[in-house]
Formats: sequence, structure tokens, C-alpha cells
Amino acid sequence: MADAKFQGFADPTFFRDLAKKQSRDWFNAHKSEYEEGFVKPMQALLTEAAAKLDRSYPDCELGEPKVFRIYRDVRFSKDKSPYKTHVAGVLSVRFGGSKVTETPAALYVHLGHDERYSGAGLYHMEGRTLDRYRAALSDEKKGKVLDRMLAKLEKSKMTFEAAESLKTVPRGIDRDHARSRFLKMKGLVAMFPEFPAALVKKRALLDWIVERGKAAAPLVRWLAHETR
Repeated sequence: MADAKFQGFADPTFFRDLAKKQSRDWFNAHKSEYEEGFVKPMQALLTEAAAKLDRSYPDCELGEPKVFRIYRDVRFSKDKSPYKTHVAGVLSVRFGGSKVTETPAALYVHLGHDERYSGAGLYHMEGRTLDRYRAALSDEKKGKVLDRMLAKLEKSKMTFEAAESLKTVPRGIDRDHARSRFLKMKGLVAMFPEFPAALVKKRALLDWIVERGKAAAPLVRWLAHETR
């Protein structure tokens, strides 16, 4: 697996069919298609991307690529569909061999029938991680460094998202603060433009994602340092 080269994913209409069936019998009959067409390529994509991104993280280590399970946790959900209808994987950042409590992602890649997402950052923050993030945003020097990074990424057509955002700035912060938009967010991810459908089955997708992963690396490093 470690030596496998990314050559593209299989036809993502697989996930359209899975969404229609949501049957264990159907999935078990097609499980090898999922593993060969999506799990192994995702592992290969992230493994090769890690090698290409390594120099962009001189003060951090990149963790082992992780491909998320396709099985849904339905314990607290009204929707009891057993399977996710996409494949997703993440390449996390480490310090000194140990993970940050809430780990920034150097890359996140998500592929479904009509879903083509990728990005980098820290999607969800809470507790001390969130406190440190807000403190860094409120610091004039650190905040201006972040401002320059975000402006550059916006010019590259990236957008910014979080798992959750407040309606107003946190208590004690001026609602007209220059970075109020980001102070409301409980996370910060640079979402890359939707990757082209024409690249899904091609090796060229690797370079497309790595190019944007390199551009986002300064933001991920900033998050890793300021929230650890």
C-alpha cells in the first residue's frame, strides 16, 4: 500500500447507487469495488501528497494518512441509513511525534457522486484550543499575520468555513472588531475550490490538490502553533 501510486478514483456514480440501496447485502456484494476504487486510491493520494507537502511543514510533522470509515454512527440519528455516501480522508499535523489535542489538517479530501471537497485547517475548536485561537486573533501582531494569509488565499478562490459559528462575537470583544467574522467561528478551514470532475479519475488530481495544500500550509502552521 505504501508504494501504491495514485492513478485516480473509480466512477463516483458508485455512491449514487449506494445512496439508493443503503443495503448491507448490496454493499457487501460491492465492497471490493469500494475498497479498490476509492479506499486504496484515497490512501495513495494522501500518502503521495504527504511526501510532496513535507517541505511546506519545516517545523511540524505530517501524520499517517487516515481514510474515514464508510459506516455511519446512527445511534443518535433519526436517519438509520448504515452507509456514508462518500469517501473521505485526512492528513493531520503533529508536533514532536504527538498529535495536537485538536489536530489541524494539512489536507482533507472528500468525494461523493456530486461532492468534490478539499481543504486544510482546523474545522472544530473548543475549550483551551478555542481560547488560544481567539487570543491570537485578538493580538494585533498575530492577527495581522493571519489577515495577510487569508487575503492571499481568498485571491486563490478559497473560502473559509468552520463546524459552528456564533451569531455575535464572544463576550468582551468589540462587535466591530476587524476580525469579528473569524472570532465568531469555532474553527477555521480554507476550503479549496471544488476540484474539477474531469480530474477525479486522473493522476493529475494529486498535483491539483497538492498545489492548493502548499498554498494553505502557512495557515495550517499558524493554527497549529497558536492553538497548541
